[in-house]
Amino acid sequence: MRQNNPSTFRHTSCRSLCWKSRAAVTRSEKRHRRRRPRGKTVMGGSVEQISASKCFECQVLRFQHTSPALGGTLAKFHLILPPKAESQSVPCLIWLSGLSCTDENFVFKAAPYKAAAEHGVAILVPDVSPRGIDDEFGSSAGFYVDATVPEYKTNYNMYTYCTEELPNLIKSEFADSVDLSRCSIFGHSMGGHGALVIALKNPSKFRSVSAFAPILNPVNCPWGVKYFSGFLGSDHEAWKAYDATELIRSAGKLVFAAPILVDQGDKDGFLEQGQLLPSNFEHACAEAGQPLLLNYRPGYDHGYFFISTFIADHIAHHANILNSA
Repeated sequence: MRQNNPSTFRHTSCRSLCWKSRAAVTRSEKRHRRRRPRGKTVMGGSVEQISASKCFECQVLRFQHTSPALGGTLAKFHLILPPKAESQSVPCLIWLSGLSCTDENFVFKAAPYKAAAEHGVAILVPDVSPRGIDDEFGSSAGFYVDATVPEYKTNYNMYTYCTEELPNLIKSEFADSVDLSRCSIFGHSMGGHGALVIALKNPSKFRSVSAFAPILNPVNCPWGVKYFSGFLGSDHEAWKAYDATELIRSAGKLVFAAPILVDQGDKDGFLEQGQLLPSNFEHACAEAGQPLLLNYRPGYDHGYFFISTFIADHIAHHANILNSA
């Protein structure tokens, strides 16, 4: 069955899709399209649009590019643009996904589109690890660190990818649509860990941070010990640089004026297994004077049914902060 192309962002590649269908372009829309930056070589690799869809008036775009930070591998990401982005730059949320995910899980399962359209925010969704490497240990498990162990340090630099390379690419390619000077970050599980660590280490880049069922004290949980040992070696002090609880303890003071928002299902099996450790983070925030809104949601587990139930709350939380600045 032939489907209508919900056409989007136009790059110079003949294989890319259009921002608008040609028949529907008005003079005003032509001016908007001219404002959009053209595809070009960025960060050592060309950006190629590989899919485009539309949901609740949001453009749902997927791109790929060669990533120097990830050792020259091909990295994919999604960018959700609200209708407001057709005429002006909008604030941006960065979403980081969890173990076993790609850049597609959030896009297909979290249902963020209605809230993104209503609040006029873009959502940037990177992958969770480098791809195309013959490696089972780190596949879909980059843990948002820069690896120091020789076996992994060439490719596993998700921290640098998410804090420098991808934001710089967005600034270059989407400056007329996305305003990264107004940016917040959120995530789930391993991605919640990544969001908190990245925000706490870079408070000048983010206005707020939130998480769903995050791994909050990885130096003390089985997942953290496994992946930190693999990526960072045996130096436990080095692990603390990628641990939200340890970063709050080290700061010893308020980092974000806005409360850190955490939602946690009380029927989460990983909570019961000691993988998430929210009470450790709660105590560290209390000692440091960092406002924290920790919600235990009755009956919810660790999955995307949980996320999709409360995703609008998180988007509204960030949008209120970003749009008030």
